[in-house]
Order: sequence, then C-alpha cells, then structure tokens
Amino acid sequence: MSQIEEFNAYRSRMNERIMSYDNKVIKRFFNLDTNTYAEGALDVKTKEMLGLVASMVLRCDDCIKYHLGKCFEEGVNDEQIFEVFSIANLVGGSIVIPHFRRAVEYWEELRAQESAS
Repeated sequence: MSQIEEFNAYRSRMNERIMSYDNKVIKRFFNLDTNTYAEGALDVKTKEMLGLVASMVLRCDDCIKYHLGKCFEEGVNDEQIFEVFSIANLVGGSIVIPHFRRAVEYWEELRAQESAS
C-alpha cells in the first residue's frame, strides 16, 4: 500500500470513529474546517495552498499530506507547489526543512500515482 493510500485510509477510518461519538462540538469544528476551505472570495486552490503553507510552518505532517493531496486535486503544478514550499520555508525557517523533504516525497508519489493510472 502506498503512503497515499495508507494516509487516506487511516484518515477516513479515524474520522468515522470520531464522528461515531456524536459530539456536537467536534462535529461543529469539523464542519467549520470543511466550510473554511469551500469556494468563497478565494478559490479552493488558493485556500489549499494557504493551508499547506500554514501546515508546513506548524510542522504537521498529516496536515501537509492532506493539503498536498487537495492541491494536487485542484491542479497545482510543480512550479506552483515549489513556490508554496518556498514561502513555507521562508516563514517557518530551517526547522521546516525536514517537513519540506517529506512533502516533496509525497508530492512526487502523488504525481507518480497519477502517471500509473
């Protein structure tokens, strides 16, 4: 199983378990997150790129993978993603570099998976 499939399967499985507890606050938070990234004054592609920068600066590997996948779905190309990476590294500093490495690896796997399809 690829790291993409593994990440998506785990995320889906755990989100279902979390939602099964039927906690109103958690459901509202998840809904807020979903609605924040919906089309609005900013398009979804821009919002996902912003989310990726924030995730890299905050050094959240799961969030980075999620936003990389969404950026890929939204048609972000290599040149654009490396500008996003540049902003994240500039804002976050050298501590972001290990996350940047893993982000590049994941991005390349997303591209390879599409090519194999």
